[in-house]
Amino acid sequence: MHRRAAYNWGMNPSTSFTISALSPLDGRYAAKLAPLRPLMSELGYMHRRVQVEIAWFIALSDAGFAEFKPLTPGARTYLLGLVKHFSEADAAAIKEIEKTTNHDVKAVEYWIKSKFEARPELQSASEFVHFACTSEDINNTSHALQLKSSREQVLLPALDKVITQLREMAHRYADQPMLSRTHGQTASPTTVGKEIANVVARLDVARQRIAGVQLMAKMNGAVGNYNAHLSAWPEFDWEALSRRVIESPEPLGLGLTFQPYSIQIEPHDYMAELFDAVARTNTILIDFARDIWGYVSVGYFKQRLKAGEIGSSTMPHKVNPIDFENAEGNLGLANALLRHLSEKLPISRWQRDLTDSTVLRNMGVAFGYAVLAYSSLSLGLGKLELNSEALDEDLGSAWEVLAEPIQTVMRRYGVQGAYEKLKEVTRGKTVTAEALHGLIRSLEIPQAEKDRLLAMTPASYTGKAAELANRV
Repeated sequence: MHRRAAYNWGMNPSTSFTISALSPLDGRYAAKLAPLRPLMSELGYMHRRVQVEIAWFIALSDAGFAEFKPLTPGARTYLLGLVKHFSEADAAAIKEIEKTTNHDVKAVEYWIKSKFEARPELQSASEFVHFACTSEDINNTSHALQLKSSREQVLLPALDKVITQLREMAHRYADQPMLSRTHGQTASPTTVGKEIANVVARLDVARQRIAGVQLMAKMNGAVGNYNAHLSAWPEFDWEALSRRVIESPEPLGLGLTFQPYSIQIEPHDYMAELFDAVARTNTILIDFARDIWGYVSVGYFKQRLKAGEIGSSTMPHKVNPIDFENAEGNLGLANALLRHLSEKLPISRWQRDLTDSTVLRNMGVAFGYAVLAYSSLSLGLGKLELNSEALDEDLGSAWEVLAEPIQTVMRRYGVQGAYEKLKEVTRGKTVTAEALHGLIRSLEIPQAEKDRLLAMTPASYTGKAAELANRV
């Protein structure tokens, strides 16, 4: 974070931005990603590092060491206040220290120690800040906390909004018949609601997978063996303390899942699982965005006009499905990053290499493109208006789809060559109601079945579609 930058990195949703931003996430789309920025930016990373250092420091004071007595309530409140009230100015101060240390984690340690001045109780225990920790003990826990807050506060709420909108549409249009198009050709009718319900059902499962990933963390030293810890207190159960800090609820703990085995870095397998889960969700939404784009193209949906908005610089009549196109593009960008993250992060040479460090700094970029896409989808869904006339007209000219139920009933009653007879009458031909009714009347099947088939229309031949749509 550059102090002279034209950004406001705080929590204010009216985040300003500059047209000189290298990434559109911090330029054109900055305002839309204001909730994510304090969590996944370098500011957010520093904030979490401070949180981890303070949690570890307080835990050490409670570990029973004669050399580090339990902190007083006032000292604890002060320390937790450093986390709760961490600000952009604090982050800037840490960056200033980093100019000298050229080490970002050490800069956080020194900043915390600087806050102990004029507080003798804390100053006398200052060497227990970052005690026995390697940088990755702080970094991996901080990354997990960033992902935790981003998943809970931004990513899932944005996805849930889309799912809620789609569920409402599935119910609202549960009974609206629609011509299916398998291979782009006319096929058995469905309903608009059922087609949307298909997406909702997929997203429900995908969402559960994102939410269900356990966020792992380790605090076990330079190569995962508690070497430094045991050199200080050989008889102490450091693994138990590490687990307690990691798994205890915030603010005294971190509220994560303990990782017992690691090299210098946490293996990042949970990250791969999380990023793959988000990418799979995004793939479902790419599929959906393309389908809606197609339905708008053929007139099944109209889009509400926005005053002053221009669809084409030369064609005044156009109302383009830009929100779904924007979503598709950004979902693709998100997945490109998410898949690189999931493939690269679990790989580290021997006990540590630094290739993960720069890659991890782009987690927020990957999430940013995903959240931006969810926002575009939500906006686009809010503009859609069903064009029932176009749907009904399409169905009304597709009587050939009733070849399926007619031949199925024929086969039920043992009429030989049922499929072939319907194929001869319908394939590659313009099929009319009259032609089908003539065929039905000629069939040697019970009259009640003839009457049922004669009453059937393409719009009524939707099976359990409405029931399935209302079920999601």
